Amino acid sequence: MLVLLAFIIVFHITSAALLFVATIDNAWWVGEEYFADIWRVCVNNTNCTEITDSFKGYSTVQAVQATMILATILCCVAFLIFVLQLFRLKQGERFVLTSIIQLMACLCVMIAASIYTDRREDFHQHNSNVYLLTSEGKYGYSFILAWVAFAFTFVSGLMYLILRKRK
Repeated sequence: MLVLLAFIIVFHITSAALLFVATIDNAWWVGEEYFADIWRVCVNNTNCTEITDSFKGYSTVQAVQATMILATILCCVAFLIFVLQLFRLKQGERFVLTSIIQLMACLCVMIAASIYTDRREDFHQHNSNVYLLTSEGKYGYSFILAWVAFAFTFVSGLMYLILRKRK
């Protein structure tokens, strides 16, 4: 049982780390001379512009930012609740609250990555057409990490739902 518990803890911490990297790092969309994320657009690695309300689709970018931050916070809260429930629940009770919070984090990541996938063209097209990044480039590793974090948080949420506290 101790090995299973260690695996669950490591899996959850890995999920949280993936969420942190996907939210913070600047590689959601990359090209030869630029990279972009949900916070800024950088050309030649020196000319970085914060995504502000002057960008087309700024409200959509804010939705992605908010849901990624919320997913990260929920994942961390779920871990803290898991640790508390580990010592407070009676034997045989389920970690339902931890599971629900982790599945909500999973839902937030899915929403953020789905919005980004659907509306990517709007994110990186400045109104003054300085950055027309829609036709060239590819999804970066942070975007891929967001989808991997979705899978990890989903599996983690299911593990907590199934897990029973044993000796």
